[in-house]
Amino acid sequence: MGYAEQNLMPGEEIIYKAKLHWALFLGPIGPLILAVIFLILGAAQNSNSSITFLGCIGWIFFLLAIMNGLSGLISFFTTEFALTNKRVIAKTGLIRRRSVELLLPKIESIGVNQPVLGRILDYGTITVTGTGGTKEPFRNIAAPMELRKRVNAQIAGE
Repeated sequence: MGYAEQNLMPGEEIIYKAKLHWALFLGPIGPLILAVIFLILGAAQNSNSSITFLGCIGWIFFLLAIMNGLSGLISFFTTEFALTNKRVIAKTGLIRRRSVELLLPKIESIGVNQPVLGRILDYGTITVTGTGGTKEPFRNIAAPMELRKRVNAQIAGE
């Protein structure tokens, strides 16, 4: 049971749940490719078993790719975004948790920002603006246009 299910008010039900997009894992690919290149160059430069300068750089890029991948994995599994019949609930983080809960009548607008790759792969940043100018951006949301459509429909009472 997730955060949204544990924090439902009486009479509240989940209408739609959004997830982070798998494109979140594209970030570690660059350092991983560089690691492979430097490790191959380091191995070709030195035929004996000692580690070369290029090999050290390759291992640094490899560790960077692993750290970025683990960070993305933790974000992927600890981020929730839910629309209920009464509010929008968002939670991010494992150890340091950040949660936002906006009542539907208090939402002024929902913005969607999609880069070119986001348009192709269908992900983007959702910015929920509440009354009083509160802006809450949520990055790398899968199917952001569908989420915006569902929130607008719920606000309209459909």
